[in-house]
Amino acid sequence: MKIRPLHDRVVVRRKEEEAMSAGGIVLPGAAKEKPNQGEVVAVGEGKLLDNGDVRALSVKVGDTVVFGRYADSNTLKVDGEELIIMSESDIYGVLEG
Repeated sequence: MKIRPLHDRVVVRRKEEEAMSAGGIVLPGAAKEKPNQGEVVAVGEGKLLDNGDVRALSVKVGDTVVFGRYADSNTLKVDGEELIIMSESDIYGVLEG
């Protein structure tokens, strides 16, 4: 199954969670903080402006993005994989390099 987001929505696959802290301590599931980075897997056509024009999104499929801690309130499962659907404005930036 595929998902096609509408308008200025973006579908993101969250980066895998780290099971160990930087100091080498293994973290139990409840203590782990969910990462705020992910890969864009689908984008909508763009934001519909008041004058009827459509502004293309600044992100594209394959980009690694940084988003807010609470952006995962709209999660869904597609083929057993958990994905996040968010507005482009919920994305803080694109990681490059």
